[in-house]
Amino acid sequence: MVDSPSEHHGSNVNFSFLHAADLHLGSPLLGLSVKDPEIARRFATASREAFRALIDRAISAKVAFAVIAGDIYDGEWKDNTVGLFFNREISRLTREGVPVYIIKGNHDAESVVTKTVPKPDGVTVFGTRKAETHRIEHLKVAVHGWSYEDRATAADFSLSYPAAVPGWFNIGVLHSSCEGKSAHATYAPCSVQELSSHEYQYWALGHIHEHKVLSRDPWIVYPGNLQGRSVRECGAKGAVIVEVRDGEVRAVERAIVDSARWAAITVDVSSLTTETEVTAAVRKEAESTIADLGERLLALRVTLTGETSLHDRLRAAASTLRDEVQAVLHHVHEDTWLEKLEVRTSAPLEPQERALGGLDPIAMLAGLTDDIELRQSAGEIVGTLLEKLPQSFSEVPELNDIDMLMAEARSLVVARATAGKAV
Repeated sequence: MVDSPSEHHGSNVNFSFLHAADLHLGSPLLGLSVKDPEIARRFATASREAFRALIDRAISAKVAFAVIAGDIYDGEWKDNTVGLFFNREISRLTREGVPVYIIKGNHDAESVVTKTVPKPDGVTVFGTRKAETHRIEHLKVAVHGWSYEDRATAADFSLSYPAAVPGWFNIGVLHSSCEGKSAHATYAPCSVQELSSHEYQYWALGHIHEHKVLSRDPWIVYPGNLQGRSVRECGAKGAVIVEVRDGEVRAVERAIVDSARWAAITVDVSSLTTETEVTAAVRKEAESTIADLGERLLALRVTLTGETSLHDRLRAAASTLRDEVQAVLHHVHEDTWLEKLEVRTSAPLEPQERALGGLDPIAMLAGLTDDIELRQSAGEIVGTLLEKLPQSFSEVPELNDIDMLMAEARSLVVARATAGKAV
């Protein structure tokens, strides 16, 4: 729980509300190749289980209302199943007298999701023509929002949001890329300065799949997505519950509800001499990652790195090694599943290969993959390229894995350098 600065903002009614975003119901999990069909099914239903858990959490917390800042769905439905599921679960809130306020994001814009099912009483979906304000009279809360009409939205919606209602607690609901660069495509970009100028007490943002607090005066918050969908979305996922006392935000508490989790570990095997030592090192590295998992499923990517004499054996026995790594992961936690095993080791270079005109390419390139500025620049270049490609390319894990791309670039440079020396 995080305490906010103390500043009075009108209403003296005390309440809490739920802020969620990016549910992506109906989204497939990407990059997971589990042989057991039952385990694959459990991963596939993770987003639904997370949403059920979120409704349970909201009811137990006795929230006064809920705000969903876009991307309830992942796109057009194949059938009405996903829409019926959402309406059934959200009705659990409305039956408790908890109103729900929704904006449509780029994934569930009116031009994308055309199928509908009747929404329950107590659910308000903001329009697409302009920013609207809906008031919760007994709480003196004004909720301002604007839904996407089209998926590709480059305009800054926030510029047209109305002025704050004086003496009320004002919430802006916006699906947007707010400042800073990320792996997500840029939609409805805005700035912290612009949002702050509206004098709202809280901005409920959506679109970025990480929990971020961009400002505490006013509060500008991304809750992150509800459920990780690939190894690009590692760590705990959920929403936030916001506590309001005497017209000001007193706390923003994360509500972690994911039912499956993704993680990635890297194991340096350069000092190891046997496959048994490799699997033991993987187990040791995995233990800390698995420590707070609870009863959740975990999809774990394991990457082996380092210059090692085991290189050829590790690559030749990749299938057997995968099974051995999976076995040691189950020794630690029964529901940890190997998402992918990547062998990015290299064979030791001969002395003559290292000395290229007095230069050592291995030493020269050492540490480059840990250079923060270089990684940021590489990420920006990849992000720019992906924005120019069809949407489906942005979901390919290999095209978004900076570690892998930089490691391959390093290997290519070394290979070219040593080939040049041979000539």
